Amino acid sequence: MTAAALLKISQIERDGNELKNPAVLLENEVFKALCFQFEHESLRLSNTGLVTALYAYVQLYVDPESTLMVRLLSECQLRLNKGQLLIKDICLLGKALLDLEGPRCRMLKQIMEEIQGQKTDDWTSEEIAMVYNLLEAGVGEGGNYQQLLNKMNIHALHLASRMSRKVKNDILNAMVILKQTRAIPLVINLCKQSVRHVPHFSDQELIVVLNALMYFGHSDRFFTDALERNFPQKAFIMQPEAISKVMQYCSQRRILSAPIFDAVAESFVYNSDNFTTEEIALQIIPFGKLNYLPPNAGQLFRKIENLLRGRFSQFQPRTLLNLLHSCILIERFPVNFVAKIFSPYFLQQLEAEGIGFDKFVLAQLTQLFMTMKLECRTFEGPNLPPKYRVKSFLTPGRSVESVVDEHLYSKVKNALTDLLGARNYFASRVLTPYGYTLDAEIILDEEGYVLPASQREEIFRRIALCIDDQRRFSVNSHNLLGKETIKQRQLRLLGYDVVQIPFYEFDKLQNSEMIEYLHKKIFPYSYRLAW
Repeated sequence: MTAAALLKISQIERDGNELKNPAVLLENEVFKALCFQFEHESLRLSNTGLVTALYAYVQLYVDPESTLMVRLLSECQLRLNKGQLLIKDICLLGKALLDLEGPRCRMLKQIMEEIQGQKTDDWTSEEIAMVYNLLEAGVGEGGNYQQLLNKMNIHALHLASRMSRKVKNDILNAMVILKQTRAIPLVINLCKQSVRHVPHFSDQELIVVLNALMYFGHSDRFFTDALERNFPQKAFIMQPEAISKVMQYCSQRRILSAPIFDAVAESFVYNSDNFTTEEIALQIIPFGKLNYLPPNAGQLFRKIENLLRGRFSQFQPRTLLNLLHSCILIERFPVNFVAKIFSPYFLQQLEAEGIGFDKFVLAQLTQLFMTMKLECRTFEGPNLPPKYRVKSFLTPGRSVESVVDEHLYSKVKNALTDLLGARNYFASRVLTPYGYTLDAEIILDEEGYVLPASQREEIFRRIALCIDDQRRFSVNSHNLLGKETIKQRQLRLLGYDVVQIPFYEFDKLQNSEMIEYLHKKIFPYSYRLAW
């Protein structure tokens, strides 16, 4: 009991990697009396009391060469040699040694040999969680003990339905830290099991589950439903880190949830003064990415503008650029801040933050500049210097526009060839002078006749086909992503007739219906007699 109390003291007195007030604690007469008692009665301590006391003293930064620590360590070594320690005591001793001497500690290696020699199938869910905790604390770095982890992952999968909320959370956290990408069935099972705990999650527990879902690239419909039911009631009292993580999860998995986004927008207006700049960006950027304006959009963006005015210099350059770029996707134009973004000083900061400029950042700057010219005709601010502009918005990896899906494009191409009579009457993947790449383009003369794609003269109209597959929409919805809406919006402003061919309309057509569909879409006011 005294050892447990000592451990509680260590948890209260620690502030990160330091003690709050070490002089007061270590000179306290009661504390010194406890140290004296543990030093002289180490032989009489129970196994749990012994390792708990050692761990507590390590957390309190007691001198490892003191008589107290030497006696506790030697007694632990003696009992380990005799095989007297249970798995929970072995794990706590391992964590103490890891903090005390690091992963190269000789006794720690002995501990891992002891653990590996045990039959994992006999461990309870609490015991297996303790071993995961020990491995994630540093022992399992660099892929060490992967064979042990493989056996644990299989056993944990069988125990998942009987685990407590804390154990599930601990194991999910370990899965991410230990990079267990081959244990996807366990992660999915634990996330499914976590659904019923969503109403009772602490902020930190929710963060752990969301981190696991994002790291392993998984989204669970039932988990999202549970979030939608419970998150709006808690949004005003949750930690901003937890709210940011919810929005980050929705953004990464393309989950457009009106209940979640509306609750975030409402709480942001009242609570964001105390948010970090990173938390501000993480909560707002998904609105642009997923192309959603909440009911209180006016209040929300007035608040964002006030925050930017007051804290502009506190934002990291790329965080600020990401935030402003997300605003233009949903037609919220940061006119008052663009002059600062295009200033030589800010551009130098942006360049210094990374190793030069990557093409994605240049594409964002170019699109921001083009938006000001196209959609904010009264804008008279500075121009973006030509060296910071890109000629194509398609960039490897991250991009401000999407590559066309090959499968859907192939079906549209075949039907389009039948409609127009020959393949040379439309062009594919056409790079425009404005940086956008058209999935397909049809050109017409003044009388409305389709011209060969290679023709360069007597062009009167250009029709841009946007062949939109599922990746260009929010999950399970017909809501286009922000980067697709801005592309279509600006192509119209640039004089193109934009024709959208969404997957949810085209995929359900039979071969015989595809030509008629394209005819109605592309030439809605003309009759097709023959080609």
